[in-house]
Amino acid sequence: MERQGAIALERMDGSGAVRAEGAFRLIYADAFAEPPYDETEDDVAAAFRRFPVQTRNPAFRAALARTEDGEPVGMAYGHPLRPDTRWWDELTEPVPDDMRREDGHRTFGLMELAVRGPWRGQGVARRLHETLLDGVGAERVLLNVHPASEAASAAYRAWGYRKVGEARPWGDGADLHDVMLLDLRRRRSVNS
Repeated sequence: MERQGAIALERMDGSGAVRAEGAFRLIYADAFAEPPYDETEDDVAAAFRRFPVQTRNPAFRAALARTEDGEPVGMAYGHPLRPDTRWWDELTEPVPDDMRREDGHRTFGLMELAVRGPWRGQGVARRLHETLLDGVGAERVLLNVHPASEAASAAYRAWGYRKVGEARPWGDGADLHDVMLLDLRRRRSVNS
């Protein structure tokens, strides 16, 4: 567990995330109840019906941030995209075949990254992001972000992500989201 200030970060695999599901659910429900997401209890329940399936991916990884007394404050999780992923199919405009090519290792799909309100603006999200991706081995990271979530969009851009398209990730009734990509190879060469 990495410690800095009053917040401790722990990286875990799928079985560890399942054991900590209550903490992930609490953070998700709290963070995504706010605009522009306005998620309801039903939305949270739907997200956590998918969670056990996601955690069974052998390469699933998660990061959980807690206060020193154990209160959950932030989370991030995801896994590499399979060759048959539908993520690229959800874009409103097609992207080149070379961009959408997946082999099960090339792209890490960042499914969720959230920090509860009282702990925002303290670098917790960045630390979660770095902890989650440390040693991931993928060439790039892909995520969806609601464009009205200006703080999240700005953070992703500051971390090196670029917008590659737009998608309705949960079907026609979903809000349009920005699809953003981070080139880890470029980032690694800059940091070496």
